[in-house]
Amino acid sequence: MDDYEKKLNGFLKENDSDAELLIFDKSCHSVEEAAETAKVCPTDFIKSICMIDTNGDLIVAIVKGEDRASTSRVSKSLTIEKPRIASPEEMLKKTGYPCGGTPPFGYDATFLIDPKVMEKEVVYGGGGSECSLVKVTTKELKRLNNGMITRISK
Repeated sequence: MDDYEKKLNGFLKENDSDAELLIFDKSCHSVEEAAETAKVCPTDFIKSICMIDTNGDLIVAIVKGEDRASTSRVSKSLTIEKPRIASPEEMLKKTGYPCGGTPPFGYDATFLIDPKVMEKEVVYGGGGSECSLVKVTTKELKRLNNGMITRISK
């Protein structure tokens, strides 16, 4: 377990979560790689798209793996100017996790969850590193990140 995975595992324990941290010896960076590595359907994956608003604050748009997050819809949902996509360096600095392993909770941000995500009972997201995933019920996902459910997918 690397430091990022240990950090996420600590967060899950501190929050008495039943989410599972899954660690592999292969990359889970893309939805396709993750589905193949975890041997689950690609439609069971979520992505945490990190955005920065005009104040420099972090917004995380959580969408299904096959969907794309819309900065326009995020803007409308939060009644703010259109945010921009965070750079990998900003993601690491603001979340404490590297791009490609960013979990859908465990750090300070405004979390938005697309309703299509909530149609699933269980989803898989970034587990802290490129070789790990977190398996979590959507009910627990919402509890852990206190996300607002709003349409943000394109």
